[in-house]
Amino acid sequence: MNESAVPATVKAFEERLLEVSASLPKRLRQCADYVAANQDRIAVSTVAEMAEGAGVQPSAFMRFCQIMGFSGFSEMQRLFRDSYVGGWPDYATRLDHLREKGKESGGGLLAEFVEAGRASLESLLKTVDPHELDEAVSILAKADIIHIIGLRRSFPVASYLAYAFEKMKVPAMLHSAVGKLDNQSAIRPGDAVLAITFSPYTAETVDLVTAARSRDIPVVALTDTAVSSLRKSGAKLISVTEVDFGAFRSLSATLCVAITLAVAVGTQRD
Repeated sequence: MNESAVPATVKAFEERLLEVSASLPKRLRQCADYVAANQDRIAVSTVAEMAEGAGVQPSAFMRFCQIMGFSGFSEMQRLFRDSYVGGWPDYATRLDHLREKGKESGGGLLAEFVEAGRASLESLLKTVDPHELDEAVSILAKADIIHIIGLRRSFPVASYLAYAFEKMKVPAMLHSAVGKLDNQSAIRPGDAVLAITFSPYTAETVDLVTAARSRDIPVVALTDTAVSSLRKSGAKLISVTEVDFGAFRSLSATLCVAITLAVAVGTQRD
């Protein structure tokens, strides 16, 4: 593993993260997963805060930075600070101010989640590639049946998509894994899969996507990190980053992308 190549851009950083993540030991993989899902925090957090978020010791997080090609956390942080100069709002600072006003009250919590949701929505314009989005819409619009899967935290998004497609008379099937039935046999040539999963990725969702891709069934995936396990399957990824508060993440940005997909697919099919 070459630890001397320092990523010069955020894109190069993401490519290296994807390259090394699969071979990392458990603790360092935790660092990779946390960084991939929380790139917006690198510029404003300390190494101790990043290590705490990843559930590792600061020394392990420093080792991860070195594997990524940096001399330490400060050099990695500089890359992200430089890339956002002049246009990146300091959301972490704003959330800290809100916490100081009383995070236990209903009004305080509402303010926290509104701010986190707003930050997530604004980041969509930076993380979602319009060309990739158009390709995803094209894949789904051409499908005979759209097979939707999203479990646990992703289930509200999956069920909303199923509801929206039904109302627009777009043939779709919601896979819920009730009774451990994955209904993979219902996916036929000419269909497409729409998967929603976030780190840590749901095994049932990953298994269905892998099985579909092994049969050359096209897959569109809403996911959150550059190192998503779905990338290697050849799925068309739409990356969505949700800013969290107190380890709770809303689905503001994900639902925004979901309604965009649903309406765009319905329009194209008409």
